[in-house]
Amino acid sequence: MSLRTDLAALWETAREHPVAATLEFGSLAVCVALFVGTFAAMASGPPTGRGDLWLAVVVVGAAFVLLWTVAVPLYDRAFSEQ
Repeated sequence: MSLRTDLAALWETAREHPVAATLEFGSLAVCVALFVGTFAAMASGPPTGRGDLWLAVVVVGAAFVLLWTVAVPLYDRAFSEQ
C-alpha cells in the first residue's frame, strides 16, 4: 500500500469514530507537550520557589492519567450498553 492510501484509510477510520480519534490525537499532543515540558523543566534545574514549570508538568501529567484511567472507562461503560 502507498502512503496516500494508508493516510486515506486512517482518515476514514477517524471519521467513523470521531470521539476515539479526538482522544488519540489529543493524547499524542499531550505526550509531546509533556516531553517538551519535562525537557525544559530539567534544563532549568531544580525548582526554586513555586517551580511553576515543574508544577505544570506534574498537573498536566496527572490530569492525563486521570483521563485515561477514569474518564475513558466511564465513557466506554456508558456508551457500550446502548
